[in-house]
Amino acid sequence: MSVRTMGCGIAGVVLLAAVAGCARVPYVAGQNLEGPDTLQLAPGEPQIERGRPKAFVDALGHYVLSLPSKLILWDWRVDNHDISPETEAKLREYLADNGLANVKVRLNQYAVGGEWRRLFSNRAVGGFWRYTFGILTVASYTIYPGRAFGGDHYNPYTNTISLYSDHKAIALHEAAHAKDFASRHHKGLYAALRVLPLVPLYQEAVATGDAIGYDRVKGLTRDEKADYKILYPAYATYIAGEALRWVNVEAWWQYGIQLAVALPGHIVGRIKAACVPDRPVQFGLQVSEAARVTTGATDR
Repeated sequence: MSVRTMGCGIAGVVLLAAVAGCARVPYVAGQNLEGPDTLQLAPGEPQIERGRPKAFVDALGHYVLSLPSKLILWDWRVDNHDISPETEAKLREYLADNGLANVKVRLNQYAVGGEWRRLFSNRAVGGFWRYTFGILTVASYTIYPGRAFGGDHYNPYTNTISLYSDHKAIALHEAAHAKDFASRHHKGLYAALRVLPLVPLYQEAVATGDAIGYDRVKGLTRDEKADYKILYPAYATYIAGEALRWVNVEAWWQYGIQLAVALPGHIVGRIKAACVPDRPVQFGLQVSEAARVTTGATDR
């Protein structure tokens, strides 16, 4: 047995023990996931919008407020508040390939009015869930703006992806959450279940596996390697978060615990990335014309 093969075998054992998010193979692109109750974009409304650059706020978020997250995930692009056209294009392609034409995407945008309107209009989620958990999520978005504090996320109550990091794997991960929720009949219940122990680990594993599986089936070797390097330590932080639910510690201790737990994720992710073979680029998932919509640039 070669050293490379042995390393891959050890990585597989450690992976099963430490991380639940495995690549989804064979990959199944979303088909007819958006139903008649899906919140539709308004006529002429761009699916992806960018916030206008705000030098002081963006610099504060990038160089100060996001430093703990950058350290934990060991990537300067985390919450850098400057999403590149390449990352946007990859996200747009994923959404088109999976038939998610009405998922709203906000790139470093603070759109309070837009998010409240989407919450009240989103009939795909039951009223009880929207006016309880949904209001809490949008209120948090309003009071603690990601435009400053960062925090890439998908909000199922508004069917919106908010992205602040210029990393393709993170963008795909959040889009994979949108795909996961689009496939659920009881979206509000599925979202609310996240308050229960271990449920976040399942949902994060689904999104992680879908993102990696997408790059694998497309033959995007470099992107798949990058997926492992950041999504595995990110998943480890969710494991730490589950543990921290039950203890009351100061914020800096929480960051320290997350950093300690993320280290095995970094190790496993890099071993896994080293085991990824070069694959030919596949063109089986075609990008639809709906993916070529001009991006808007507004802060509302």
